[in-house]
Amino acid sequence: MASKVVPAQPVTPFEFELYEDPDHLRTVVASSSQLSPRIDPAKLKLRHRIGRGPFGDVWLATHHHSTEDYDECHEVAVKMLHPIKEEHMRVVLDKFDNLFSKCHGIENVCFLHGISVINGKICIVMKFYEGSIGDKMARLKGGKLSLPDVLRYGIALAQGIAQLHAKEILVFNLKPCSFLLNENDQAVLGDVGIPFLLFGIPLPSADMSRRLGTPNYMAPEQWQPEIRGPVSFETDSWGFGCSVVEMLTGVQPWRGKSVEEIYDSVVRKQEKPRIPEGLPPPVENVLLGCFEYDLRSRPLMTDIVRVFKSSQNAVFVDGGWTGFGSRTTLEKFSGAGYTEWFLSKDHLQVGDMVRSRRPPNSCKPENMDVPEGTVVGLERDPDRDGFVLVRVHGIHDPLRLPVSTLERVTFGLAAGDWVHLKEEDRRHSPVGILHSIKRDGSVAVGFIGVETLWKGNSSELQMAEPYFVGQFVRPRANVLSPRFEWPRKTGGAWATGRIWWILPNGCLIVKFPGRLTIGQENSSFLADPAEVEVVSFNSCPGVVKKYQHLEDFHWAVRPLVIALGIFTAMKVGFFVGKKIGRSNKRQGSAVQSNGHYVDDQNSGSGSNQWFPPSVKNILGVGPAAR
Repeated sequence: MASKVVPAQPVTPFEFELYEDPDHLRTVVASSSQLSPRIDPAKLKLRHRIGRGPFGDVWLATHHHSTEDYDECHEVAVKMLHPIKEEHMRVVLDKFDNLFSKCHGIENVCFLHGISVINGKICIVMKFYEGSIGDKMARLKGGKLSLPDVLRYGIALAQGIAQLHAKEILVFNLKPCSFLLNENDQAVLGDVGIPFLLFGIPLPSADMSRRLGTPNYMAPEQWQPEIRGPVSFETDSWGFGCSVVEMLTGVQPWRGKSVEEIYDSVVRKQEKPRIPEGLPPPVENVLLGCFEYDLRSRPLMTDIVRVFKSSQNAVFVDGGWTGFGSRTTLEKFSGAGYTEWFLSKDHLQVGDMVRSRRPPNSCKPENMDVPEGTVVGLERDPDRDGFVLVRVHGIHDPLRLPVSTLERVTFGLAAGDWVHLKEEDRRHSPVGILHSIKRDGSVAVGFIGVETLWKGNSSELQMAEPYFVGQFVRPRANVLSPRFEWPRKTGGAWATGRIWWILPNGCLIVKFPGRLTIGQENSSFLADPAEVEVVSFNSCPGVVKKYQHLEDFHWAVRPLVIALGIFTAMKVGFFVGKKIGRSNKRQGSAVQSNGHYVDDQNSGSGSNQWFPPSVKNILGVGPAAR
């Protein structure tokens, strides 16, 4: 147990007069609220190691803290990080200073005492807690918690994470063993900010550099954020959902699989953890949303808090839920093809410019009832299945339309648009997807090569050519060495592939149905949208190019065409041979009846005498004249 500690008593702020010159006095407020996060390593005494994680070891230590007024020693937990290079250590320390000031005073988050450097390793000093939710689960029969406990813990944790998100802090490493419990059995978020501090810092292990958390709880974009990202607040929703599922079932997601197998399941195959049956529908729905492959379709922490609170009341009234099984998650989309979590991230106001929302991956302006209009009225709750009044040019009365069918347009841009940077940066792709745009023009964009959302202004962007699933693409003629590996045809020309998926940063996942893959051969490739061009049947010049594009649809096209050609040739040959046989039969009968058919010894001279009638007919040689 942690010993009792006499907390530092804050000094009441006071005012004093700053004397600058005889004629000017300035009132200044003095306060002791400025806390230093740096801890002298001599004041820390490591006792023994109590845990080990992907980022370092956890030690139980004694922190000796003294001032002029008091002297105290108390137990703390010290997270000793793996060694990093000296030139990166200053970056981590500076980032911790910012993290320390932001985390101070946040509820349901582990209290940070400070940071120190011991034996060349960065050590994060935090409050010591006796146990975690993971420890509690290990002591229970079946290793799982009741639904009321899960909702109670989940609300506290989600509220803490939401407060961190409000201060632009991502957690990443969410799991039951990192959810600490205080003396009142209240959940507290531990491991705060450690992945955030190491984000972008090269680590000794190459495998560690591409992981920002524990593999069993990592979102798809978390594995390779610069390629499959960006990571954002919704990245934590995936890890939180995995943790809740484990608390409900007692089974760790992807248990028994290696890191490579988990990567293959989550990233390549786009599989999702199994959720238990018998949950309240709102809880089930929000967990389904947490496991959407596209992070934009996942709920935010504020959505999870709202759902858990409403379901908590229902559970207490109805007496709880029993009979948990498990089943594979199913996709749940709104009528427009978007999840409710995607649609709830923008809130319309009177005066907003709007247009009809296109179905996902639709390259045609279908059902564009509102090419452009202005919101002139809102219903009581315009954020959830509500309606708005939109005035459209050329129509006298405003249209009453569902909110889910409209998207806000600001400075000509709307969330989901493809954009191009006016001034390119070689460190990342210039083409990306707009995630959000505020009414003041500030934007957040996903670019290949940028691990987090790129923040800027709409004036720095211009519209780019959009891409859609199902289109055929190939590298542009001026691209000699593309960002990602790309296959070539037999003659050395770039192969043409079909877009199978589009990641939130605009990265294209392309498959090549025109190539026959065998065994473990890679069947899909990545593409930078700035380096490829769309190929269509109509745009291919000439019959040869059109046929070559036809081969891109499936590897069986060429064998099928060859087989069809051979079959046609055989059919024509059989037809011609049969016709020639009938013609020879008729001709032979006519020669015999007229007495013209003699044997070759009496047929006269010339080369024609040596050919049988059938051969002469084939070669087009007529009978010799008598």
